[in-house]
Amino acid sequence: MWLFKNIFRMKYMIGCVLLILSHTLFAQTDTSSVVVHKDPRIDMLVKKQIQINELTTRDARRYVQGYRILVISTNDRNKATNAKIKIYQEFPELKAYLQWQPPYMKLKVGDFKNRDEAEPYLSGIQRFFTSGVYIIRDVIEVNPDKSGTL
Repeated sequence: MWLFKNIFRMKYMIGCVLLILSHTLFAQTDTSSVVVHKDPRIDMLVKKQIQINELTTRDARRYVQGYRILVISTNDRNKATNAKIKIYQEFPELKAYLQWQPPYMKLKVGDFKNRDEAEPYLSGIQRFFTSGVYIIRDVIEVNPDKSGTL
């Protein structure tokens, strides 16, 4: 019986000592300042990763949803090519896209971000091509500036 009382007292005393020590250890933390020691090569790695991300995402940022003007849709390649030449002569500021979508050759012009930008060109193009000229939704090309924004 005497042995059990002494073991119980020792466990109790050791537990109390550990509790007091753990409390003093946690109470001594200072949260007012933090000192960070880092290798300067980490900054170089971060800059390099930014450059890699810029290069790999450039093509994805080059194409967005927008509008183009469908000038002609025909199965005669010569007629589509002549229409493209006529567009370049009359509207040199517009880029023309000649696509083969079987069985038709489609001539689309412009890279407009919204429909309002395409409206003035629509009436001008309709003077030369009397039928089948429409504004359509399409994936357009944009040229991102060097900062990476559109």
